[in-house]
Amino acid sequence: MGDYKQIHISTLLKYYKRAEIQEALVQSADHKEVAVSYGGTGYGKRPDVLKYPKDVLEAVKQGATSFHCSEELWNNPLQVTTGAKPEDLNNLRIGWDLILDIDCPELEYSKIAADLIVQALQHHGIKNVSVKFSGNHGFHIGVPYEAFPETVNGKPIKDLFPDGPRKIAMYLQAMIKEPLAQRLLQDAPAKIAEKVKKTVSEIIKDGQLEPFSVLSIDTILIATRHLYRMPYSLNEKSGLVSVVIKPEEILSFDKKDAIPEKVVPKLVYLEKAVPGEAKKLIVNAFDYKTSQETPQELKELTEKKEYEPITEAVPEQYFPPCIQLITQGLKDGRKRALFILINFLTSAGWSYEMAEKYLTEWNKKNAEPLREVLVQGQLRYHKMMKKKVLPPNCDNKAYMADLGVCKPDNFCSKVKNPVNYAVAKQRMTARNKDKEKL
Repeated sequence: MGDYKQIHISTLLKYYKRAEIQEALVQSADHKEVAVSYGGTGYGKRPDVLKYPKDVLEAVKQGATSFHCSEELWNNPLQVTTGAKPEDLNNLRIGWDLILDIDCPELEYSKIAADLIVQALQHHGIKNVSVKFSGNHGFHIGVPYEAFPETVNGKPIKDLFPDGPRKIAMYLQAMIKEPLAQRLLQDAPAKIAEKVKKTVSEIIKDGQLEPFSVLSIDTILIATRHLYRMPYSLNEKSGLVSVVIKPEEILSFDKKDAIPEKVVPKLVYLEKAVPGEAKKLIVNAFDYKTSQETPQELKELTEKKEYEPITEAVPEQYFPPCIQLITQGLKDGRKRALFILINFLTSAGWSYEMAEKYLTEWNKKNAEPLREVLVQGQLRYHKMMKKKVLPPNCDNKAYMADLGVCKPDNFCSKVKNPVNYAVAKQRMTARNKDKEKL
């Protein structure tokens, strides 16, 4: 079966005969075209639907190994036919869910991209973002169709498929490109290339990492009647479940949580959204014409961490508690800590030479020091970028909180970023000293 894992029929029956799994699949199939796959080598008859829990087990007995459904929602999925005219499909279509398919041979890189996509969606005011593991190397980030307005630019939103999701995907891809490159470079380029089975020359363009040569976000492949693996379906390549997770669990996700025997379908994929909460997203996506243009919203996310540079190095005594704790050395999360420290030090007025010395001493304190080539490579990349970028904000749980170093003092509540803390603390101390002199 090529790259596909042979899932024993007893495993399939044991998993798919569970009532809660059958119900979860049927719930996700509402108004969707459904197709079963036999061993991952193709789909069964189309169009098809999944209406009753018993249909799941019956399909498995006939040889089905996984279940897939359309991004589009139809009045009657069984009336959808191959070769139908666009206007006929528009008449049948109720709407479409936005499904962003992130895939990379290295799951850790898919996690980074998925986390950034979720942040970008939330930045646009979308609170109801769904996330599920694909079952192998990636994630499916979803926004339900109820979140979109009824029309955009005078056209019914339901008729903007596949153009609508394609434009959104390309817009978000442009939005996360720079921060994605920075976070991927927690590994050296040679290591990245090795992990994704490419050469360094394939991932480095004009001296910079091209993140979308490392991983992909499905854009061009989005087409009418496009299918994706249903939540809680098995994946033939891995034998794992396409399990639904919370957005904040992306970075900590472990494949062990997708082992069939362990999966309990507690979360629903694409739950009802706040009507219209995705309006800003789709309007901005349609306003975004080419990769050469930078709409205001895109600027806000990619440039919001830039600020007026500090010309004199802020002394260590003013560093916030989180940075102080990181610099004592860590057991886990050292690559993320390196990313934080470089951005913090360079944004706090430290020269690259000063930062290098500081990082060298810090690295010695780690339970297992990072390779020197990694530290040097990160510094070189930041220097090459020729602009200072703030470290992650305090409310970004994937960093300080996840590393276990978010131990706020009374001053922390007054700021949003570690650099803001250091600068404000230094200025406040200076003002107090001036008052004492008076």
